[in-house]
Amino acid sequence: MSIEISFELSDADLEHFRALMKVASDKASEYSPKEVLEKARAVCGEMESASLPDFVRTRLNSLETLINALEDPEWQMPESEKAEILTSLAYFSEPHDLIPDNIPGLGYVDDAIMIELVIQDLSQDLDAYTQFCNFRSIEEKRRGSEANVNRESWLSGKRTELRSNMRRRRRLFSR
Repeated sequence: MSIEISFELSDADLEHFRALMKVASDKASEYSPKEVLEKARAVCGEMESASLPDFVRTRLNSLETLINALEDPEWQMPESEKAEILTSLAYFSEPHDLIPDNIPGLGYVDDAIMIELVIQDLSQDLDAYTQFCNFRSIEEKRRGSEANVNRESWLSGKRTELRSNMRRRRRLFSR
């Protein structure tokens, strides 16, 4: 039998978590981008091997997607976007959590909240990268290994799709 527990974080609560994120980000500025990624990946690995509640596991998947976006050479992420994501991953590169991870069922609550804040801040980046991965998968199935899919080809496809939708709407409204 499952039980649903929900709670609402007030603006003050969110400010507290954002302040913790800022402190971690400032500390993590001592690390290279590669070290921040390695530490964030290590945290993901630890979390994957732990017995996580579902509310944490779903957020962990999104965090891993952001890390993959940073490391994907075909995504060709601009440096400004990389810096923003690395800053958001800084919390996960610090070993000291608000709630120790070894407390069963509760140890990852602070991590889930931080991941949720990161996801909210970077939801458009996450959505775009997920769409790109789907596009790449379809193109690779369709054309095989010579598909040569990158961010530019995806954006070109998106522009074509947008123009097609605009033409279709014009035809519908002109009737």
